[in-house]
Amino acid sequence: MHSKKTYTVQEATRKLEHYCAYQERCHQEVRKKLESLHMIPEAIDMIIVHLLEHNFLNEERFAKTFVSGKFKIKAWGRRRLTYELKKKDIGKVNINQALAEIENTEYIEVFNGLAEKKANSITETNKHKKKRKLIDYLLYRGWETHLVYEKARELFG
Repeated sequence: MHSKKTYTVQEATRKLEHYCAYQERCHQEVRKKLESLHMIPEAIDMIIVHLLEHNFLNEERFAKTFVSGKFKIKAWGRRRLTYELKKKDIGKVNINQALAEIENTEYIEVFNGLAEKKANSITETNKHKKKRKLIDYLLYRGWETHLVYEKARELFG
C-alpha cells in the first residue's frame, strides 16, 4: 500500500507560487490544487493569503488575461466570456473591467470576420438550415443575440 505524498505548508506554498507564476490562476483553481495536495482548510487559507499578499494571485489580472486570451484566440463573445468567468467565481466588477478592455471596433471586426468565415465554410445547401447553423455557432461562441441575427439576415437574407 502506497501512502499519499504530504506537503508542509512551506512546500505547498512554494509549489503554488510556481503554479501561479507559470500561468494566471483564479482563486477557485488554486483552492482545487491545494485540495488535491490534501492540505487542510486552515493551511489552504494561509497559502491563499500568502499568494495574494505577494501578488502571485490577482483575480483582476486573471480576468483580464482570460478575457484577452479567449477573445483573441477562440473568438468568444462577451456573453460566453462572462459565463465562463462566473463559473470560476470571478466577481462582477472584475468581469466588467476585463470586458471593458476589449475595444468595440475590434470586437465587431472579430465578430464579422468569424461570422463570414463560418458562413463560407458551411456546406449545407438549404438556405434556412445554413442560416440556422451560423446562428447556433455564433450564439454558442457567446456573441450577443442582436448581432448574430442581424449578421445572419445580412448574409442569408
